[in-house]
Amino acid sequence: MNVISVSADREYEVVIDIDWQKALEPHLVNRGQVAVIVSEAMRDRIIGLPETEAQIHIFTVPDSEAGKSFETYQKVLDWLGAAGFTRNDLIVAVGGGAVTDLSGFVASSWLRGIDWVAVPTTLAAMVDAAVGGKTGINSEYGKNLIGSFYSPISVLVDLSWLETLSDRDFAAGLAEVLKSGFIVDGQIVELLKGKELAEIRADATLTLELISRTVAVKAKVVSGDFKESFDREILNYGHTLGHAIELHSRYALRHGECVSIGLVFAANLAKQIGILSDEVTSLHQEILGNLGLPVTYESRHWSELRANMAIDKKSRSGTLRFVAISEIGKTLRIEGPSESDLLAAYERLSS
Repeated sequence: MNVISVSADREYEVVIDIDWQKALEPHLVNRGQVAVIVSEAMRDRIIGLPETEAQIHIFTVPDSEAGKSFETYQKVLDWLGAAGFTRNDLIVAVGGGAVTDLSGFVASSWLRGIDWVAVPTTLAAMVDAAVGGKTGINSEYGKNLIGSFYSPISVLVDLSWLETLSDRDFAAGLAEVLKSGFIVDGQIVELLKGKELAEIRADATLTLELISRTVAVKAKVVSGDFKESFDREILNYGHTLGHAIELHSRYALRHGECVSIGLVFAANLAKQIGILSDEVTSLHQEILGNLGLPVTYESRHWSELRANMAIDKKSRSGTLRFVAISEIGKTLRIEGPSESDLLAAYERLSS
């Protein structure tokens, strides 16, 4: 078991490699009601909840990004109101990043803030979405444009959930793992170099190390800059184009798949303006390709993607800002790149 502390709007722990049901028990003490928010796909897997004097309710929400809508958000709030939820009650989010994003936002909104616990069930949620206190829902104008910064009281990472994941979902989570390696922890890059997806899935020790290192990166960054004033933006490496592709694909692609393409784009942009070597640029595509992740997107979509990037939350007064690296573990910002450089970077990865 690994325990990583996060210091943000409150102090909490990310507990890795633990039985989530047993770890949840202490959080149920002295609660009147507990709302377990779970995705449809995971509904039948949450059996054997801990015994408690609290009244436990289970609320099912649509899978993936479909659950991060105004409609679902309002339904959950109405449900809490009908149940008479108080500040002493608890929300438990069991699911992937969409469920933890939605549940955290609900918890932050109800009575201006009640406790919540994150139980991430996907690799992407374990290493990214459930850690850091970013909560929210989607708008028709983009992903995660509506939300709040509101930390859980605990994150319980039970690695047995990984057995339920398809190869596609596991690989998508590894995009966020690799991102953390490029921006902070170069050892993650070394651990993934030359590896294929099946090798990683078969190696429990390696998987645990990758998750622990990635959570440690996020915990350190978030503890230093909770509300993303500047330093925390490095966690958005690869996300500017990634989020634009998510919106363009209407979320048909996994978040990690879009981030994978975004990472290759960010590397090519840094190479285009002369701050990143050919070797590290190529390493992005090599590692992601070995993991079976997409590294290209159709060239004909550039104008739509460029428009989508304009509403990226890092943009300022119409100026695009990108997180970039000049070498592994060394980040910087690219502000207002020329349209010709943007297009040239995209053409290198477009199919």
